[in-house]
Amino acid sequence: MNTPSKLLPLFFALILFLILSISLLNTHFSLFTAIKIICRRTYKTSHGLATTSNQRDRNIDHSSSISRAISPNISECFPAGLPSNAITGTDCCPSKPSFSKLIDFKDFASPNATLRVRRPFHLLDEEYIAKFEKGIALMKALPDDDPRSFIQQAKVHCAYCNGAYHLYHPFQDTKLDIHRSWFFFPFHRWYIYFFERILGNLIGDPEFALPFWNWDSIEAMHMPSCFTNPNSSLFHELRNQKHLPPHVVDLNYAVGNVDVPSHQQVLYNLATMYKQMVLASTTELFMGSPFRLGDNPRPGIGSVEAAPHNTVHTWVGGADTPHHEDMGTFYTAARDPIFYGHHSNLDRMWAIWKTLGEGRREYSDQDWLDSEFFFYDENADFVRVKVRDCIDTKNLGYVYQDVDLAWLRTPPTSRKSKLLRQKKKAQVLSWKPRKLPLVLDSITSVIVKRPKKLRSREEKEEEEEVLVIEGIEFGSDKYVKFDVHVDDDEERLSGPDETEFVGSFVHLYHGHGHNISTGFKVGLSKVLENLEAEEDDDVLVTLVPRVGKGEVTLGNIKIEFIPREPKD
Repeated sequence: MNTPSKLLPLFFALILFLILSISLLNTHFSLFTAIKIICRRTYKTSHGLATTSNQRDRNIDHSSSISRAISPNISECFPAGLPSNAITGTDCCPSKPSFSKLIDFKDFASPNATLRVRRPFHLLDEEYIAKFEKGIALMKALPDDDPRSFIQQAKVHCAYCNGAYHLYHPFQDTKLDIHRSWFFFPFHRWYIYFFERILGNLIGDPEFALPFWNWDSIEAMHMPSCFTNPNSSLFHELRNQKHLPPHVVDLNYAVGNVDVPSHQQVLYNLATMYKQMVLASTTELFMGSPFRLGDNPRPGIGSVEAAPHNTVHTWVGGADTPHHEDMGTFYTAARDPIFYGHHSNLDRMWAIWKTLGEGRREYSDQDWLDSEFFFYDENADFVRVKVRDCIDTKNLGYVYQDVDLAWLRTPPTSRKSKLLRQKKKAQVLSWKPRKLPLVLDSITSVIVKRPKKLRSREEKEEEEEVLVIEGIEFGSDKYVKFDVHVDDDEERLSGPDETEFVGSFVHLYHGHGHNISTGFKVGLSKVLENLEAEEDDDVLVTLVPRVGKGEVTLGNIKIEFIPREPKD
């Protein structure tokens, strides 16, 4: 009697595969994956809750569509994947949750509520900084097993970023990592939101708002001084001592970079921000690539996650620790109080990006919106949240103070003539073409064919021309950075404030024992327009290894056209 019902998942998977086979052949999605997703929908557990029949009904998705949303199996926590010589152990599991007390997030701000205003550190008065210091001190003083304690909050980041949580059966071998995909921004928004609420509760101020390190502002391009006082709870020993104030932060930093004069670094930073925010005009370019059940869990990094997110992590991290711990690696980064100011500004970047025009908006894909994470709140209650509920910061009760965006007025420029660029391209065309895949062990230039040229203004408004680097592979324990240039001169490469320098791929130390395969995308429409190269049949792409030379393999390089507004 039970056999036919058990075969239903397989039957529906076969039907799904036949219907979608043509479109799915071009993705990582397979018949095997479809069967696994159907089985997961049918047999998914309810997080260990002792449920009544009515509660069980609410845990069943009765819709006809097949969800590929992500939900970590937080009932099990495994040793984190760390480099072999990491300065910490592999146990970064947060306090074991009490599933009987699991609640769904419903604490939305009312429409008439007074919103908390997150302000930049460099504009705070001593009284507000003292409140922040007190909150961190009280959090550090909590018992280590209190889920609200500073060490437990740091473990949350490690668990979600270094594979301590896996997905549900039958995807239990997939280790969750919220970096290098479309989950980077929503996870960290929720993470620092609950951190902020815990701080406010500990200091008795529910209106407390987490400040942000405004590293994109000329006045704040150095480590906030409140983090450098040895007597403060904000002080942390494992930081690069050469990068303390008044040293100007390098938003496109790589270990081994040669320091430039402060005024030049400021210009580099402003141009970097323009590229990462303005030129990343599509949702995928800015937010990262989709990761659904059955997909490669590290599909592709977004612009701001690569830099300044990864780069500032490394810039702050210790110069004498094996992997630039603490800030320089995800498994220890949240042990440094400056982490939260850094990510508050990154969250602000998401809020700003949506205001820059050209139809910018988040994904509307249900698999993204329905994906969920789990956190402890200020009452130590275990809370389940969904991506869809964090899209508008006002619903969470906060906004950011408006600060001048000098980088909006500082676009990169080209100092090379069109004639010189064409000459260099012709020279590379005369060489024996480089075959892909290739090991990036030296500066490498390849010619990439453009599928279409001389697009109309309407076509440009609808689609962004995008350089796509596929099959980027390297060991998970490697620190990797390579720069990408377009129509440039290998012998006289452009700097970060020049148009030809279009972006950087950056990966921090992340584990050991496995290879990572991911991708990287860079917008080209405005770049080619500014270089007067819209009539060209192809693009000269130059790849410059900065860190990890010879450790990276590139599978393919091509150009695609991506809709500016994501399709549902």
